[in-house]
Amino acid sequence: MVDGFIERLLPQRCRICDDATGGPLLCDACTLELPWNDAACVRCALPMAAPGTCPDCLRRAPRFDTAWAAFRLQPPIQHGVHALKYHADFAQARLLGELMTRRLRARAAALPERLIPVPLHPLRLMRRGYNQAVEIARVIARECAITLDLDGARRTRPTEDQIGQSRAARRRNMRGAFAVRADLAGQHVALVDDVMTTGATFDELARACRAAGAERVEVWAAARTP
Repeated sequence: MVDGFIERLLPQRCRICDDATGGPLLCDACTLELPWNDAACVRCALPMAAPGTCPDCLRRAPRFDTAWAAFRLQPPIQHGVHALKYHADFAQARLLGELMTRRLRARAAALPERLIPVPLHPLRLMRRGYNQAVEIARVIARECAITLDLDGARRTRPTEDQIGQSRAARRRNMRGAFAVRADLAGQHVALVDDVMTTGATFDELARACRAAGAERVEVWAAARTP
């Protein structure tokens, strides 16, 4: 509470250029120059030259209905994502969550009833001490007044690191990795994570949500790899 009071008294400065902003975490100029993922596949959020459906999704549709990633995984967003994930820089979660919220509020589609952050396995959560997906989802849930479900989904087994694996290997690695104990019958839910690469993790979690009765499953990520 004291921090919030001091924050209101002090002039707010842009986290990129350090100019005074009067409130927002970034100034308007720096916000416009961010690597927004405006042209992307409507099914998996893959960056494209123009919005549409990518060849992979035409060949094999994912088990979620649609995916949206606010940014392409490029600087300075990439630096912020890594600072949150590997260095516990929680200010980046606030920044990413607020930037995502701006776009989510502006879209025409209805907001979901429930947000489910992609869960970490308990052993990994114990080692890291926090889940970066939860930290981003907290901000979005608060700003958009959506129920945040931290207990409905769990990771049933540890999985190998996905970095450097092929799309097929990622799918095999994630098979059966999640269970959803929440009753999602007829619900519209959104799955939240910091980065989406091939979508294998989201796809398997979406499968578990479908098994729990979810009617519509969206995927939201802060950033999408090219």
